[in-house]
Formats: sequence, structure tokens, C-alpha cells
Amino acid sequence: MNDFIDYIISPYQTYSALNIILETVATLFGIISVYYTYKRNILVYPTTIISTFIFIYLFFNWGLYGETIINVYYTSMAVYGWLLWQKNLEEDHKHVEVSWASKKEYFYGAILFILSFLFILTIYYFRPVIQNGFDFGFITQCKLHYTKIDFIDASTTALFLIGMWLMARRKIDNWFFWIIGDLIMIPLMMYKGAVITSFQYLVLLGISILGLIEWKKKILQK
Repeated sequence: MNDFIDYIISPYQTYSALNIILETVATLFGIISVYYTYKRNILVYPTTIISTFIFIYLFFNWGLYGETIINVYYTSMAVYGWLLWQKNLEEDHKHVEVSWASKKEYFYGAILFILSFLFILTIYYFRPVIQNGFDFGFITQCKLHYTKIDFIDASTTALFLIGMWLMARRKIDNWFFWIIGDLIMIPLMMYKGAVITSFQYLVLLGISILGLIEWKKKILQK
């Protein structure tokens, strides 16, 4: 038990107080944003923007470039979703109607997965350049050498990209992609020493499961 506690605490002994505070704030707003998604409340988007802005900084510092890119994407999609949801509010001016994704949307989702997966691997190809302040003098050190973490990061990035896109389109299916991604991110963040963020994904997993149940109930009530 003590070894487990030491494993959780030890990474934070080298973190600055600012980074610990930022990770905590980003985690809290991330959880709040998914709760608002579950409630089909438009406040999901301002809370998402706050969380993703902070995680862009943190993931880049942790060397998770795929997750950095996906949080940039989250931010842009949050703006897109905010505008889209605003046009589709129900009479109570808080909630939106939801539906299942079509075969055509799944086809587009598959294309998004492949393109984003390849894009993230391309980012990792240029890792020496990125790690040295985008100094292209290190271009000769770039090579097709990927770690298991690189492939995992590229996969989760692709999954979350599809989830965010389907969420903005108010499709129930978005929860499937969040759930799979959360299951992967929990051990990945633990492995990277980001225990607070790992806990966030654990909570998000629970909310995502509840969200899937709640959104399905909404369809059945029609």
C-alpha cells in the first residue's frame, strides 16, 4: 500500500506548484464539462474551453503531442459545438435534442480516425525538432521509430476526435468513443505520472456511461 502511495506522490515531487495547480483546475473543469454533456447543457462548451486550454500546455510539457493536438482540436470544436447547440436549444433554453449517428457519419468518422492517427504519427516523426524548440537543425535525427505509447496516444487522439465531432452533432454514439478512450487514458496517465489527470479520466468514464444511458432514455421518450 505504501509503495502504491509513493508511486502516486513521487512524480509530483518534481512538479512545480503552478503545474500541480493547473492540472487540478483543468481536471475539475474537465469533469464539470462532461457532467454538462451528460445533462445536455450548453455550459459544456465554456467549461471545456477552460480545461482544454490548460491541458494544451500540460500535455505538451509531458511530451504527449497527440493529446496536445487533440486539445487544440477540442478547443476549436468547442466553439463550433457552442454555436451549433445554441441553434438547437429546446424550449427551456438549456438542453438539446439528440439522435443516433447515421452510417454516413460513421463512414466520415472512420476517415477521421485514419487521418488523425497518421497525422499524430507524423508529429512524433518530428519529435527531435519539437523537443528542441522547433529547431530544424535536428531534422536529420527524425526517423520512423515509434514507441508503444506513441501508437496508444495516436489511437486515443483519434477516438476522442470522433467523440468530440459526434458530440457537437448531438449524436448519442459519441459516448462510445469517450468510454473507449477513457479506458485507455486511465492507465496511460498513471504510467506518465499524471495521477490527478488519471483520476479525471476515471471519473469521466463513470459520467460517460451515465451519459450514454441518459441520452438513450431521451430517444426512448420520444
